[in-house]
Amino acid sequence: MRIGFDGKRAVQNYTGLGNYSRFVADILSRYYPHNQYILYAPRPGANQDLSLLLERPQLSVAYPPNHFWQRLKSLWRVWGIVRQLKKEKIDLFHGLSNELPLPISKGGVKSIVTIHDLIFLRYPEYYHRIDRWIYTYKFRKACEHSNRIIAVSQTTKQDIVHFFGIDEAKISVIYQGCNPLFKQPVPVALQEEVRQKYRLPARYILNVGSIESRKNLLLIVKALPYLAEEVEVVAIGRRTPYTATVEEYARTHGLQGRLHIFHSVPLHELPAFYRQAAVFVYPSFFEGFGIPIIEAIHCGVPVIAATGSCLEEAGGPDSLYVHPEDEKALANAIDNILSSPGLARKMIDNGRQYVQRFSDETIAQQLVEIYQEVLRSSD
Repeated sequence: MRIGFDGKRAVQNYTGLGNYSRFVADILSRYYPHNQYILYAPRPGANQDLSLLLERPQLSVAYPPNHFWQRLKSLWRVWGIVRQLKKEKIDLFHGLSNELPLPISKGGVKSIVTIHDLIFLRYPEYYHRIDRWIYTYKFRKACEHSNRIIAVSQTTKQDIVHFFGIDEAKISVIYQGCNPLFKQPVPVALQEEVRQKYRLPARYILNVGSIESRKNLLLIVKALPYLAEEVEVVAIGRRTPYTATVEEYARTHGLQGRLHIFHSVPLHELPAFYRQAAVFVYPSFFEGFGIPIIEAIHCGVPVIAATGSCLEEAGGPDSLYVHPEDEKALANAIDNILSSPGLARKMIDNGRQYVQRFSDETIAQQLVEIYQEVLRSSD
């Protein structure tokens, strides 16, 4: 097969959708090297992670073919690319980040789109009106025009059916995996280096993700007064205006010394943060999936997450779950883990068994099976 991908995020983004795009390119080119995989991107970018993948002969990047489309990169991506896909004999095009070229269903190229979440429809207050309109239009058209939809969780699948009226038979759920770094042992020397560099507390709750209101870091801070004073919070993520809200609450309640927020942490250091944490807490109001939960479990950290979205799918039956507005319940769950080594060990061991379903090989096989089904179908 010659598989084309929307490669914009793979080339230009370093987190989120970029990580997912590179993850798909990595596992498919690794486990199914007999296919050809072409990432179509509007312009080149300096991305070391992608550069390493492009050393494989079965994986390449393509750009707008002439000066006209190079000047109109955005239009090429949503319109002009279809003719190029036909000319280059692409069998199937996979939109990795919620969208497809608008004329693809009429252009003679079969297509699949991955939908990560519809949070902008569930929680519109987190988004500007114009952004909601653009996302709704692009995502809906992609779902309607594609031959098959991949949802990254059952929750996202249900939302696609609910908000867009798509037949659920058209939607397949394929979960996401995480970077191999989190599955490997972390040298003691690196752990100590990270501990000293960031002056990490001896016993801490870890949270990873953008510091924004939907991610709900404030709930963890509100739980601190119910926990022993030596228990502190380490949060890693991009700062937003909400960060100041969390920090102000901590100052007002005398908790500023127990809250440590870091951003721009290099990827290779992140597993050391996980490995030294006492518990990982992910209290987000809503997620499309929840990769940090997978990372934590692989690193041997017991997980507490919030109810209300797909986080139970990521964490499995042996993680703990609390309402995202109940700080006392969160504090009780944290205290239960910290005071019971047996419970923590059971959560870690069973969690590691559970996340095997998110292995690279399993996900690659599921993707290729769907590609083959779509290519065999007559619709």
